Amino acid sequence: MATDALRILIADDNASDRLILRTLLQREGHSVIEAENGRLAVQQFLTEQPDIVLLDVLMPELDGYEAAIQIKMMAGSRLVPIIFLTALTDVAALARCLEVGGDDFLTKPYQKLILQAKLRAFTRMQQLYDTVSRQRDEIHFHTERLVREQQLAKILFDNIAHPGCLDAPTIRYQLSPMYIFNGDVLLAAEKPAGGLHVLLGDFTGHGLPAAIGAMPVSEIFYGMTQKGFSLVDILTEINQRLKEILPTGVFCCAISADIDFRSGMLELWNGGMPDAFLARSGRGILTRFSSQHLPMGVVGRDRFRPQVQRAIFSPEDRLLLTSDGVIETSNANGEMFGSERLEQAVATTAEGDSFFAAVQRALELFGSGAAPRDDVSMVEVELRPLSAPEHAPSSPRPTRTGPLDWRFEYELRTQSLQQFDPLPLLLQVLMEQPALRPHRGRVFTILAELYSNALDHGILQLDSSLKNSPEGFAEYYRLRQSRLQQLAEGSIRLVFEHQPRTHGGRLLLRVEDSGPGFDWQRWQASQVPGNGYGGRGLALLANLCQSLQFEGRGNIVAASYDWLLAED
Repeated sequence: MATDALRILIADDNASDRLILRTLLQREGHSVIEAENGRLAVQQFLTEQPDIVLLDVLMPELDGYEAAIQIKMMAGSRLVPIIFLTALTDVAALARCLEVGGDDFLTKPYQKLILQAKLRAFTRMQQLYDTVSRQRDEIHFHTERLVREQQLAKILFDNIAHPGCLDAPTIRYQLSPMYIFNGDVLLAAEKPAGGLHVLLGDFTGHGLPAAIGAMPVSEIFYGMTQKGFSLVDILTEINQRLKEILPTGVFCCAISADIDFRSGMLELWNGGMPDAFLARSGRGILTRFSSQHLPMGVVGRDRFRPQVQRAIFSPEDRLLLTSDGVIETSNANGEMFGSERLEQAVATTAEGDSFFAAVQRALELFGSGAAPRDDVSMVEVELRPLSAPEHAPSSPRPTRTGPLDWRFEYELRTQSLQQFDPLPLLLQVLMEQPALRPHRGRVFTILAELYSNALDHGILQLDSSLKNSPEGFAEYYRLRQSRLQQLAEGSIRLVFEHQPRTHGGRLLLRVEDSGPGFDWQRWQASQVPGNGYGGRGLALLANLCQSLQFEGRGNIVAASYDWLLAED
C-alpha cells in the first residue's frame, strides 16, 4: 500500500547512504531534502518544514542526538517523527536515541520493505495526531465560546436575580458554585413595612439549566415582596411557575423565611432542604425546622402546601439556612460531613460567635483537600432589624405628578375575607400617586395595621394578648384560621381619599368593619397601648399618622397621613 507523498529530510554525512535512501524514497513518490551534517539538518528543518526526518546518529559539526533535540523544540506541538539511521548495536546508544526525542530506528543497510512499513506507520500516526489536534482545537474553541456566552448570560442573570439586601450587616452568606452558574439561589428582600423575606433554593443539576429556573424564582420573589404579598402567596406563585416551565425530573428544593422584627415572629417553609435552625450562640439550637413539604415545581397549585412553621425569636437569635452541599461535603476519605457534624458545630458555637463562621471552620477542617461535589451554600441572619431605618422613604426626591385629588372605596365580603389578601392590590393602587412611592413602607404599615385590626379583632374577635407567649402565638393563628373558615358573614369597607396640599399631600384612610366594635373611649382615655383591641398595632398607628380617630361603636377608624415633598 503506497503512502501519501511526504516531504522527508535526510541528514547523513555519507553521500552514498544519502543516495541510496533518496532513490528508494523518490521511487515511492516522496520529495527529499538532504543535509550533510546535523547543523544543516536543523537549518533545513526550519526552512523546509518536512513531514519526517531521517537522522544519522554520527555526523560532523552537530551529531544526531543534539540535532534531534533542536528539531523537536522547533516542531513544538506539531508531530514530526524522527527516525534515526544507524548501524549501531549498542543498547545504551539506541536508548539515548529515544531519550532525545527519536521515534524509531532504521538500520543500515536499508531494507525497502522495512522503510515502506515504517513510513506507512508514521503517516497513520501523523493523520491520527492531526485529527486529534483538530478536534482538540475545536473543543477548545467551542468551550471558550460557551464560557464567554455563559459569562454574558451570568451578567444578565445577576441583574435579574440580584442579591437584594444580602449585603446588610446582619446577613452573612456563602454561595460556592461548581460552575459559572450556581445550582443554588439565595435571595433576600426587605418587606414594604419592614421585616425580611429570605429564600435559599437548590435546583436539581447545575449550570445554565438551573440558572434558567432561578430567574423566574427571583423575579417573582422580589416583585411580590415589594408589592406586599405574604410569603404563602409568593411560594404558591413560585411553585406554580416552576411547575409550568421545568421539565419532568427538574425541581427546586427550597427553604424560605418571613421575619417580622416588630412582632418577633418567624415563619418558615421547608420543602426538601436540610433542617434550618433558630439558634443563639452559647445556647445552641432553639428551634429546628425540618422539611415538611415537597420541593417546588413538583406538584400543581391544587396539591401544593404552603403552610409555614412559626417560632418566636429574640434580637439575640439567629437563623441558619444551609443547602445539602454542606452536609454532603466529603473529605479525602470520601466520608460526608453529615447532619450530626453540622448540628454539633451550631450547638457548640461560643456565645457571641457566628454560626456561619463556626460551620465554615468545621467544613474546612473536615473537608480539607477534597474536591467539592455539590454547590455549598448557607446563610445566617441575625434576627434584629436591618441597619437602614425601618419605614424610611426610599427616595429623597419625590415629585408631584399623577393624580392628586381622588377618592375610592373598596369593600370585601365574607368569601373575600376568607380567601383573599387585598393589601398588595390596594398598595399598588395607592402607589399610582408617584409622590407617595417614597412613603411606600409607612403607607403599607398603616394599611396593614388598619386591615389586620378590622379583620382579626373587629370581625374574628381575636385577643392580641395571646401573642405574649410562644404558645399563645400558635393558639392565635390556630384560632384565626379556624374562625376564618367558619365565618358566616362579615365585611370590611375601606375608603381612601387623597388631597393635595401646599407642600405635599394628605392621605385619608377610613376602615369600617361589621364587628361589634370596642370601647375606644376608654382606650383613648387611658392612652396605654397594648390594652385590649389593637395592642401594639394601635400604638404604631398613632405614631405613624397625624391623626387617628374612632367612630361609632368602635368599628370605624379614620387615619390621616401627611407627606411632604423633600425639595420643599
